[in-house]
Formats: sequence, structure tokens, C-alpha cells
Amino acid sequence: MGTYFAYYMTGYLVIPVFIFALICQGMVKSRYKKYSRLPSRSGMTGAQAAWRLLQLNGITDVTIQPIAGNLTDNYNPSSKVISLSEGVYNSTSIAAIGIACHEAGHACQHAEGYAPLTFRNLVIPATKIGSGLGVPLVLIGVIISGYAQNSAIGYYIAMLGLILYSFVALFQLITLPVEFNASHRALKTIKENNFLVAEEYSGAKRVLTAAALTYVAALASSIVTLLRLLLVIRGGGRRR
Repeated sequence: MGTYFAYYMTGYLVIPVFIFALICQGMVKSRYKKYSRLPSRSGMTGAQAAWRLLQLNGITDVTIQPIAGNLTDNYNPSSKVISLSEGVYNSTSIAAIGIACHEAGHACQHAEGYAPLTFRNLVIPATKIGSGLGVPLVLIGVIISGYAQNSAIGYYIAMLGLILYSFVALFQLITLPVEFNASHRALKTIKENNFLVAEEYSGAKRVLTAAALTYVAALASSIVTLLRLLLVIRGGGRRR
């Protein structure tokens, strides 16, 4: 009974986590919308700002290219390509410079072998498997435990699912220092080299801070899900 009660109680944690995630997404969109309309005094485009940051760090083997979509900006360490969205690549806005420099910050991490980024890249394959199979395996295992004579098989299947999903939570945990550090690098370069000045710098910081909070929400969501899966398995074990 205690396990079931705990399981349903953790269900109430889903609500504030969901609300927090919505708030974070709303902050990102509203701040991006606001500061993407404000041109910087430097007149640099997002692509130019990213390239300048790379130059300042002695990086010459990274390509910067445009990519379709909105807020689809990313850095691919395997191909050493920074992809900047349509609203960032050619834009001279405050938001564009902040976001572009953030992605260039990831390239700097990669170039110096930043440990959290290296570790995150290593767990990506397991994370992809865990996000797709973790929850289904736990549910299948619990069902088998409830109906099969040899319920140990179901238990092991469920535990395999739990372990696989734990890589999702681990990935989200490692992502926090990676993202915060990339933003720190970006803002430091922006300030020291006058890419943005005064209130422009504050605007870029607000955009990157809002984006970073979405990763905090993702971690909270994965931890709650992991806890609920563990309680489901424990509940299944009590019936044996």
C-alpha cells in the first residue's frame, strides 16, 4: 500500500514540473521575440559573431552554416558544424548574437576537450535507446510479473527498462554544466570584446538564462519519471 501511495503522490510532482516547463518555454519565446527585434549597435550578424568568437579562441576548423526553422541552432561535434537558424544567421539582433555565441561556446568546449561535453556525447547512444525503450520495458516487465509464474523474468525486464531510462536522466544532468558553461563563455566574450554593450549585453544574458532554465525543467521531468518507474517496479514486486 505504501508503494502505491508513494507512486500516486509523485504524480502530483508532475503538475508543478509541467507548469515550470511551460513557464520556461514561454520565457524563451517571449525574450527571444523581444530581443530579436532589437538590432545591436555593432551591426554584427549572428554568423559573424560566432566566427569572431571562434577566432578569438584559435579555432579555425569549424564551419558555420544556416539551418531552417526557428530556434533550431546547434553545434555538431562529429562534423564540427555550427548550424544557426534563419532568425540568427544573418540577423544583427541582440538575441542572434547571444545565441550564435552560445553555440560557438560549444565548439570551444569541444576543441579543448571539456569533460562534461565529452561525457555527454558518450552517453547519447544509450540515451536514445533509453528514451524509446525504457518506459515500455518497465511496463512490460511489471505486466509479466503480475501474470507469469516465473515473475523474476518480468522483474529483470522492468529493471532493464529502468536502467535504460536512467541514461535519460543522466544525460539531462550532464547537460546542465555543458549549457551553462557555453553561455558563460559566450557572455564573457561578448562583454570583453564589445559585441554587445550596456543594456544589449543584459538582453543577451536574459535570453540565454531563459534557455538554460528549459534544461533544468527537462532534468526535473526525467527525475520524476525515473522515480515513478522505480515505484511501479516496487509495486509489482510487492504482489509477488
